[in-house]
Amino acid sequence: MAVPKGKVSRQRRDKRRSSVWKLNAPTLTACPNCGELIRPHRACRNCGQYNGRTVIKVEESK
Repeated sequence: MAVPKGKVSRQRRDKRRSSVWKLNAPTLTACPNCGELIRPHRACRNCGQYNGRTVIKVEESK
């Protein structure tokens, strides 16, 4: 049966677990049409364009 060789200190244990909880911020790119920050490979919510084509009809706000 496997038995640990010795007690692992709290510091060593926590150092091993520290990288599990890191979150990455989503990457944002500028829309080539209007300059709004958008997620990559998604249509722009501001102007409705994706890859140079209008794919969503966006109503202009007053």
